[in-house]
Amino acid sequence: MSLGVRSPGRAQLQPRTLRQDRWWLTPLVYGLTLAVVGIYLLYAVLINRDYFWEPYISPMYSPCLTANCVAGSGWGWFPSISPVTPALIIIVFPAGLRATCYYYRKAYYRSFFLSPPACAVAEPRKRYKGESRFPLIVQNVHRWFFYITLIFNCILTYDAVIAFRDHQGNWGHMGLGTLVLVVNAVLLWLYNMSCHSCRHAVGGRLRHFSKHPIRYRLWSQATRLNAYHPQIAWASLVFVALTDLYVRLVASGTITDLRFF
Repeated sequence: MSLGVRSPGRAQLQPRTLRQDRWWLTPLVYGLTLAVVGIYLLYAVLINRDYFWEPYISPMYSPCLTANCVAGSGWGWFPSISPVTPALIIIVFPAGLRATCYYYRKAYYRSFFLSPPACAVAEPRKRYKGESRFPLIVQNVHRWFFYITLIFNCILTYDAVIAFRDHQGNWGHMGLGTLVLVVNAVLLWLYNMSCHSCRHAVGGRLRHFSKHPIRYRLWSQATRLNAYHPQIAWASLVFVALTDLYVRLVASGTITDLRFF
């Protein structure tokens, strides 16, 4: 049986859409934003330098797990694997979380695959297959990426805390980079806590919320955050790139970190 907007039984409209507004603007802006941020982050992952200026470290390289990390930035759990950069080991998990995210699916399906490009706009494909076949069935691993990235959020929170030190390691100091790392960690936590998988983790598989008041309260808070998940998703993605850029500019000597005290 043929499925899709051109199948028998559906209204056979010749125009692709009857919408008169600029429906193409949103997928265009989303697509350009994803492309620009994605290209920059790919560059940041592959360049393998200027990612650490004590006490600041780029979120793209934290935790730096290989033996060839910049002195003072790494954990040294794995030997260096040339030409693999330390960031390539890390990026798999946050990138997997974003790529399988319910909201990001909507964004890049519309922007890159035109599936569909907007509401009430026909997509070019004649058949609808959904996410029931390979490779899109892999989207079902989203919740596992969610659990793993919680560990990364803890590490980035630790990075934000130790950023309250000066270049010599003395506590009680704060610079602009400190604020950047703190805001980045907060946005990443908000992104995870507003995720649909978070709502399922804290409140799923319950028959009676009245018997689980704590989980119900957590679910209620996650539900409120979930309403802002699209905005948080964009803000956290762009700010990860800006955080890496700031650390990179300071580490390379292009700019000087502004110290408040």
